[in-house]
This record gives sequence, structure tokens and C-alpha cells, in this order.
Amino acid sequence: MSERDGIFAGTDPFVIAGRWLDEARESESNDPNAIALATVDVDGMPNARMVLLKEIEGGAFVFYTNYESAKAGELDAAGKAAFVMHWKSLRRQIRVRGIITRENGPQADEYYASRSLKSRLGAWASKQSQPLSSRSALMAEVAKVTAKLGPNPPRPPFWGGYRLEPTEIEFWADGAFRLHDRFRWRRDQAGSEWQVQRLNP
Repeated sequence: MSERDGIFAGTDPFVIAGRWLDEARESESNDPNAIALATVDVDGMPNARMVLLKEIEGGAFVFYTNYESAKAGELDAAGKAAFVMHWKSLRRQIRVRGIITRENGPQADEYYASRSLKSRLGAWASKQSQPLSSRSALMAEVAKVTAKLGPNPPRPPFWGGYRLEPTEIEFWADGAFRLHDRFRWRRDQAGSEWQVQRLNP
């Protein structure tokens, strides 16, 4: 494959990523939208964890979390992050690096409202990343916020989204004899023109 065709075809990397994710939804039994999100702390020590990618927009990838969590602190401090999305069933992955900004408006409200009631109450109850004495203490906090907020809790002020606007996206597909196909889309800054290169496996 010397040219970008087949699964790599297209002029918009967000459309390609969305197409791959749609295919993964048909073949991955659990969380096809899971990404391994990488950040660094103030000392430059790296961190990684799995989160769920919720939206692929025309210019960004969006996920949600507690703004008081360790990951949020690292995202806010560095203003940049990376993730990899890997699908064993398709033998493909997407790697992304770029600039981070908060999504803390109507879009976050809409996504929060779409979650199950228990998940919405759980967002209020959990002091994410902070020490917890016991699971019973957490469940007691869930009961407390349930009694206080009722069946339609608003989005917590400490909970919302992040938008990763990529400066680099790599599409990778497994190849015979480990001669994988890799195409890297790179641009100087969000919104500028993409340059596409095939990479050695």
C-alpha cells in the first residue's frame, strides 16, 4: 500500500477516526471508545489511565472527568496531552497528541444530562483521586447526595469536559510479518494545514 487508500482513505483525519471508531463498535465487546490518556505532573513524571472518549468533533476529541482529579490538575497545568486508542479485534490503533482546553459549557451540560441517574449522582459523591476510607463511606455519600439533589441533579461545578485539539494524529494498522502500515498527520498548530507522511513500521 504505497498510497493512502482503503481504511486510510480520506482528507480529514477526524472523519477517518470516526469511521474507525464506528467499525470498532461492531467488533469490540467492551468500551470501543476507551483511550489510554497520558499526562505529566508538575515534576514531569508521566501518568496514564483509561478514560472514555465521548465525542469526535471536526477539530477535537472530547472526554469528561472531575476537575478536581489528579488527571485534571495535570491537564490544566501542562495544557497538552496524548492518548492512544487500540482495538485488538481490528488490529488497529490511533495515536493523538495536542493541546488541551476545558469544555465547561452547554456541551458538558448536555453530556452530563445524558448519563444515567446513578452516574450523575456518583459524579457528585466521588472526590476523585482523593483518599477514601472505605467503600461504605463512598456509598453513604451517594445516599446523602441522592437525598439532597433528587432525581434531576445539575452538573457539578467541579465536573466537565476536556477538548484535545491535535497537532499530530497517527493511524496504525497491523501488517503481515510485522510490516505495519502507519500514516502520521502533523500540523504546526490547531487549525493549520495537515501534512501526511507514511512511516516505517
